[in-house]
Amino acid sequence: MSKNPFRYFKTSPEIIRLAVMMYIRFSLSLRNVGDLLYERGVDITHETGRFWWNRFGPLFAKSIRKRRVENRSYSNWTWHLDEVFVKINGELHYLWRAVDHEGEVLRAFVTKRRDRKAALKFRHKAMKRYGAPDQVVTDKLPSYKAAFRELGIAGRQVTGRWLNNRAETSHQPFRRREKIMNRFMSMRSLQKFAAIQSSVYNHFNLERHVYRRSDFKQNRAAALAKSRQLAA
Repeated sequence: MSKNPFRYFKTSPEIIRLAVMMYIRFSLSLRNVGDLLYERGVDITHETGRFWWNRFGPLFAKSIRKRRVENRSYSNWTWHLDEVFVKINGELHYLWRAVDHEGEVLRAFVTKRRDRKAALKFRHKAMKRYGAPDQVVTDKLPSYKAAFRELGIAGRQVTGRWLNNRAETSHQPFRRREKIMNRFMSMRSLQKFAAIQSSVYNHFNLERHVYRRSDFKQNRAAALAKSRQLAA
């Protein structure tokens, strides 16, 4: 029997889940989350919210990933790979992201460089969890080509204008959060937040423009119900 992760906490699990999911899912600071909870009769400091986020954020993300893997067979038809510039204490770093053909974020990884070695390491981490895709869409960064050549899958790489828009779009939620959080202080904190946010984004990415309003409301209700059961 697994231990209750909320043991020894005086605050109810429902409030902790709400606070953590609000912080991860929406472009809110910890003080914003505290203000919103105060309007609902819950008085916490932003440091309490930070503690909850550090304690339960990885736990919730792990639970989401586990449930999605159990309920969905990941397809390796096409992957979209891309990297963005991120500054940590004024120093330039790179956040790599792998997205499948449906917009599901598969992996996020932070490196100090974007050379062949970094691209190869990122590729290995993504393939370790999901296997090798049939096709990989990238931009024209030479590091991708060198890494794929070393892996023996250079023939699966596809480049072209606008072909990688799905990966470019997946960076937008992170960019909004980066601005709210006034950037990051370390590679570790960036890697942690990017990985957790990706899992939560996948869970609530309902693609409302694809469905009818009635179907979207049903899917949204199901996603909210599952989020309220995390770590239960």
